[in-house]
Amino acid sequence: MSAAALPRLLAGADPHGGATLRAHLDRHGLAAPTEVDPKWLVAEVERAGLRGRGGAAFPTATKLAVVGHGRRRPVVVANGSEGEPASAKDATLLAQVPHLVLDGLALAVVATGAGSAHLCVAAGAPAARDALAAALAERAAAGRDAVAAELVAVPDGYVSGEESALVHLLNGGRAVPTAVPPRPFERGVGGRPTLIQNVETLAHVALIARHGADWHRAIGTPHDPGSALVTLRGAVARPGVREIALGTSLESLVAHGGGELARSRGVLLGGYFGTWLDPTEARRVTLDAESLRTRGASLGCGVVAVLPADACPVAETVRIVRWLAGESAGQCGPCVFGLAAIADALEQVADGRARGRGFGRGRRGDDPLARVRRWCGEVAGRGACRHPDGAVRLVASALKTFDADFEDHLRNGPCGACARPSSFPLPQFGGALEAAA
Repeated sequence: MSAAALPRLLAGADPHGGATLRAHLDRHGLAAPTEVDPKWLVAEVERAGLRGRGGAAFPTATKLAVVGHGRRRPVVVANGSEGEPASAKDATLLAQVPHLVLDGLALAVVATGAGSAHLCVAAGAPAARDALAAALAERAAAGRDAVAAELVAVPDGYVSGEESALVHLLNGGRAVPTAVPPRPFERGVGGRPTLIQNVETLAHVALIARHGADWHRAIGTPHDPGSALVTLRGAVARPGVREIALGTSLESLVAHGGGELARSRGVLLGGYFGTWLDPTEARRVTLDAESLRTRGASLGCGVVAVLPADACPVAETVRIVRWLAGESAGQCGPCVFGLAAIADALEQVADGRARGRGFGRGRRGDDPLARVRRWCGEVAGRGACRHPDGAVRLVASALKTFDADFEDHLRNGPCGACARPSSFPLPQFGGALEAAA
């Protein structure tokens, strides 16, 4: 496989049920994951500069090393639950190239010395589950893996794929977050040190083990090497899951999908916990950690959603925030009551009930937008998980990027776009999209 060629992860992807073990080995070679030296593997992943592709972007080698040095035999969990509604990258990867993920899972078992492995998949992704079940059966018949992975269906829910929620589920509870510490790498499934790694990250580990760190770094940027899967949605002619070299310009990605940033209202980057960018700013962005960090953004779960020119950013933000408020696990007051209050206030701005408030002498104390900004600061960092943090990050970016739109709604009530059906089809829960070349 050429070091500079794309796709890497999706090479040989089969949209009709997942590549077979034979096809997988013909494409990627016969290297057996169980024959890799654990110390070499961790060092090579570190040299490759691989970071997690699930949203947090934590260094993968660090997690492998920490879990592997625990006092008890670890557990490995592949996280393919993909609770982010706008994302389809993990479901697509699992449905089309399941053996690459399973190779990465087997390598994580070797690297950490784990005694058991679990593969968590969203209950609402039947194609991914079917492909994985078939792949696991093939590998068992071939004696491919030292440790057989258990396939686990995770209930659909935004917080269901959070690390502590998966541990709680695998320990026999509900898929809801629990208070930390201890973190899963300290005490997780069955009280053992537990590595929880996104499935795309594990697929990268499988390729690094075969081709090496230098091959991984042949594309991307020096500080953010390699490739990543993104889900392109919204105002584009050809939506789908794409594999990009990190450092690719946002404008070129959207153009490749048949969209045009200059004719959009903006871009939601990183999904429902993400950041809004206006068209001018979006045209200056490259999709790598350094470029995005300067704008207070991140690639997150890899969602790029282009807001159509005829859509109302206020109405769309309110729709997402209202949904996020309903997805609270119901365990922490700041999340349960805070997000609901923020959604209520923004809804009143959007639908005209707050019209005229905050304007005129002596009325600034009743400004709903000022209250929302204050509540965002009070809610952040107050939950057992990051759900409230992500929700208020989205709100804060919307109030900054679309400040004039929110102020106009506060002064004048709903705009013309509010009365039209939404043309920004972000789903409640995402399924696999066709992988696009």
